[in-house]
Amino acid sequence: MNNSILPIIMAGGSGSRLWPMSRTQHPKQFLPLINNTSMLQDTISRLEGLTHLPVSLICNEEHRFLAAEQLRSHSFEHSGIILEPFGRNTAPAVALAAFRAIEGDQDPVLLVLAADHLIKHDNIFRATVDKAIPLAEAGKLVTFGIVPSNPETGYGYIRRGNKLPGHDAYSVDAFVEKPELSVAKQYLNDGCYYWNSGMFMFKASRYLEELEKFRPDILDAVKSAYSGAYNDLDFIRLDEEAFKKCPDESIDYAVMERTSDAIVCPLDAGWSDVGAWSSLWEVSEQDEQRNVIRGDVLVDDSQRCYINSSSRLVAAVGVKDLVIVDTKDAVLVAHRDKVQDVKNIVSNLKAEGRTEFQHHRDVYRPWGMHDHVADGERYHVKKVVVKPGGKTATQIHHHRAEHWVVVSGTARVYNGNDHYLVIENESTFIPVGAPHSFENPGVVPLELIEVRTGSYLQEDDVVRVDEGGEGY
Repeated sequence: MNNSILPIIMAGGSGSRLWPMSRTQHPKQFLPLINNTSMLQDTISRLEGLTHLPVSLICNEEHRFLAAEQLRSHSFEHSGIILEPFGRNTAPAVALAAFRAIEGDQDPVLLVLAADHLIKHDNIFRATVDKAIPLAEAGKLVTFGIVPSNPETGYGYIRRGNKLPGHDAYSVDAFVEKPELSVAKQYLNDGCYYWNSGMFMFKASRYLEELEKFRPDILDAVKSAYSGAYNDLDFIRLDEEAFKKCPDESIDYAVMERTSDAIVCPLDAGWSDVGAWSSLWEVSEQDEQRNVIRGDVLVDDSQRCYINSSSRLVAAVGVKDLVIVDTKDAVLVAHRDKVQDVKNIVSNLKAEGRTEFQHHRDVYRPWGMHDHVADGERYHVKKVVVKPGGKTATQIHHHRAEHWVVVSGTARVYNGNDHYLVIENESTFIPVGAPHSFENPGVVPLELIEVRTGSYLQEDDVVRVDEGGEGY
């Protein structure tokens, strides 16, 4: 075992292929798609049994509270959450982590992982990582190639070269783009091709050396952005203007396809990038009719379907090969062979100015969450949950009043110049123009119903008085 491994988990991205579960503001890495924990949490848990430094997480600015809460809720130790103000692909992201890793004259081996991959056999994954450590420590740039199980056309491939003496590893002969089906079948029969997993291992200094050699423009932009970085609670914020100038490039194109020190280690551990609903159907537990059922679902005379309900009873009768996904505000029905086209629906939602591509009804904040329940011409109803110790920002509304009814827990309410407690089954009224906020002083979650009334109920009717919390 080696205690200088630093796991780098890339939790950026806001893919649309798993809509309506995955949304721009709540993408798949933060969703419990396989079990009751999110894919990010599964990725970190997978490291148990490897001796390593606290993980370093890289995510988008807009996902910072989701990421922090998912780490906190499972008591995962971490060395900071690097926030990308703009997505610039994997080469700059890992360079940021590498600059942070070498601070204090350290030079750990970076284990670069995506937060949204499934690996069924964690023990095989850990054993393969252990075997690759000496290669990374010797200055090699290791990638993990997935042993293919079928002629997949949705992945890039790695063609192996000569075997390294004494290691279950090979030199990289070439990185190959996603093939046509006939070519993919040739790759499978050849036995010298692996799926490109997007997982890597190398010393922090070696990655920066190779990046300087092949893409000094990326290195300079990242170095400049990181030199202006500062800590904000759990987060590491960058110099936004400097990072904005950074080219958008993957590790593969920037370094791995150019370096002479690329090594591929075969990995046969039940890996999937869960890139579509059909992939999730394939890797999930199936019943006797090969249906995957999650949530409140009844099926009759139906085969090979993926049905997921999060908010109500879904019944399917006499259907085959369908994907049916129900959320509080959207329902997807698609043929399993057409799920790659779900992105077209997302594009249409964007073009029509709708919000269902962007966020769920449930909206998460650092103090808790709120759920849009109902609205009409002059009213808007939300359910609000505040975690223990959570507090909203103080704010003023010019066009609406608010009624708060405490369902469970205790609220400390700040209303104008007054502050007081509101307990279960009690309510309070916030008039137009009154500075107000609320917090949970207790040790159990506070749940309340908020009813807005007035002539204008939109979210932009707010004046922030302080930054003591995060508003709606």
